[in-house]
Amino acid sequence: MRSNHSQLTLHPLTHSLLLAGFVLFGLSEGASAQSPASAAPSASAPTTADLGQVEIRSNRNNDTEVRRESSASKIVIGREEIEKQGDSTLGEVLKRLPGVTVQGAPGRGGAIRMRGLGGGYTQILLDGERVPPGFSIDSLTPEQVEKIEILRAPTAETGARAIAGTINIILREGQKANPDDLKITRSQEHGEGSTMLSWVHNLKTQALSGTVTLSLMDQYRPDESTSVISSDPGVDRIRANESLGHRKAMHGNARLQWKGEQGRTLTLTPFVVYSDYASPGQVQMRETEGGLRTDSAQTLNQSIFAMARLNGQWAQRLSADDRLEVRFGLGQSRYDFRLDQTGAADVLLFNSFETQNFVDRSGSLNGKWTRAMDNGHQIVSGLELEGVRRVEEANAAVDEDGGDIRARTLRWAAYTQDEFKINANWSAYAGLRYESILTEGSDEQGLKSNTSSVWTPLLHALWKPDPAKRDQIRMSLTRSYKTPTLYNLVARPVPSREANSPTRPDRVGNPDLKPEMATGIDVAFERYLPGGGVLSANVFHRQISDLIRYSVAQQNSPSWAPGQDRWVSSPTNLGDATTQGIELEAKFRLDQVRTGAWPVDIRSNLSLFSSRVKQVPGPDNRLDQQPGMTANLGADYRVRSIPLTVGGNVNWNPDYDTRRSEQQWAYQGTKRVLDVYGQWRFSAATALRLTVSNLIPRDYLTSSIYSGNGVSETSRYSSPGWRNVQLRLEMKI
Repeated sequence: MRSNHSQLTLHPLTHSLLLAGFVLFGLSEGASAQSPASAAPSASAPTTADLGQVEIRSNRNNDTEVRRESSASKIVIGREEIEKQGDSTLGEVLKRLPGVTVQGAPGRGGAIRMRGLGGGYTQILLDGERVPPGFSIDSLTPEQVEKIEILRAPTAETGARAIAGTINIILREGQKANPDDLKITRSQEHGEGSTMLSWVHNLKTQALSGTVTLSLMDQYRPDESTSVISSDPGVDRIRANESLGHRKAMHGNARLQWKGEQGRTLTLTPFVVYSDYASPGQVQMRETEGGLRTDSAQTLNQSIFAMARLNGQWAQRLSADDRLEVRFGLGQSRYDFRLDQTGAADVLLFNSFETQNFVDRSGSLNGKWTRAMDNGHQIVSGLELEGVRRVEEANAAVDEDGGDIRARTLRWAAYTQDEFKINANWSAYAGLRYESILTEGSDEQGLKSNTSSVWTPLLHALWKPDPAKRDQIRMSLTRSYKTPTLYNLVARPVPSREANSPTRPDRVGNPDLKPEMATGIDVAFERYLPGGGVLSANVFHRQISDLIRYSVAQQNSPSWAPGQDRWVSSPTNLGDATTQGIELEAKFRLDQVRTGAWPVDIRSNLSLFSSRVKQVPGPDNRLDQQPGMTANLGADYRVRSIPLTVGGNVNWNPDYDTRRSEQQWAYQGTKRVLDVYGQWRFSAATALRLTVSNLIPRDYLTSSIYSGNGVSETSRYSSPGWRNVQLRLEMKI
């Protein structure tokens, strides 16, 4: 059921982009056949000495070679591409990568997704380790990141909680010969200014190598939104929100490495994060019929997040063929939140407050043994142990202690994998992983416990039809899964902040959830161009069982509201689902495929998705938050006559409907974001960059619908988009 928004016709664009992909493949083939290196010399050509093959590769080409030689499908994004656009957050970098989408309004940050799948399907790693509780990837700046790896299918070592795939973020590594990087950014959005400073220091001592990175932020961000709620039976209402958020944040991290004899290394990575946020605002509610009542209130949203963590790795070569790695992590994070709503006449809005305070303590210990064998096999085996404890206090719906929770998770895993080269044409990977997770928590309703154990076999193969050429085909057959989160299992009851209704329900957890299991097939064709470009097409399919989905139902006299009928949203194992798609990528320099063209770097990708939840009637019975497609087209050009580099990128996700149950629908409006930049380099050490994000802003639209059991309600949400202008001074000191 589509809300009253215009529908976009997808087929002509899809056909055009697919046709363009095939044309590029043909052009690259023709360019290779006609290149001077492969053309036969004429009879009059002078005789020259054959000096053999000489290759000059940039860091970008090295990243491409890592991708090409990996047995498992891997995309590597290095420093050159991360820095190119001048983004202020890592989320802005990720949104342009193949198959990656970012939830929420453009420029506002949000959860990172792969293949359009919702929360929990994408595994996020930091230096190969799962991110600690409460840590937001958007708190990282691009200056802190060395490279980004995207794994479309899971491996035993990186973990199988990756139905959609894995994003591994690797932090900066120190180079003693490199100067420090200092970047000062001033930005403006809708009349509000923000300042950011980023400093990367390369250690110059002999005993230690590494980097120290510090980011400081003083950000002002306006927010406006309008919700229109139509109810039958009931009275239609319009709610308007307006606020100005102010965030002061500091993020510091270091990567320190000591190297000893016989391959011994010790790497320490400390993190410190602090964020103080305050957002005063106001909310107005009015009825559009009947008594035409109105109400208004002042709001104040305040939160403080602080985290300290130390990750470490000890590596030692036991012999010429054996290597041992031991990793550990210790950390604590604290979150304090309070929302006050005051000044209401208690007609349509309520005077209330909401608090949440929690402390997470986490620790991990992992061991990995690697053995290289004479027959070309490389065996990797490991053990992992991780624990998290949470103490949460919150104002309760019923009594003083009703919002308090004591919870913990304990995870252990064992795995082994073998990566081997069969012959010049074939290489393969086989892995097996076992993982067990215990989650338990206690609140006013008693102890809740959940245990899940999963075996995941994993197979990958790489075939090169002609080893002398640069075409190859990848194949993967994997088992992966998604576990319920601590919030899914033991979340305290959270009453609606407004009048309880089907689109404004209370929320509660479900301790009886089972993990989702998925069997997956991936097949990819890759062509690596002589100048460092790549063309690829990847097809995937996932068969999912025990799908977890939030559903809304009416409950009589729940524990947090005795004697009342309440609409309640809770997660359940709904049933089975399938998802599939094709992902196309083309990265090349324009003069590689057309002789005489400008040397413009082209970055483009197109992903087409479809899915079906079997227990929900169609049409539009897709998986949550999965668009029909996502597309990126970007270009960068360095002007030769003056020290200027210009470029830009357009990111597009079409609108779509989702039928979540027999009674529930959701709508997501079109997202189209155009970013442009220009960089003027005064010298090798100093440059000035102007970046305009969301150049052509558009409103962000969503809606939710409930229709059934004699009740019908539609809630339509809209928020204006704004242009963000950034001016950045970049210095090497």
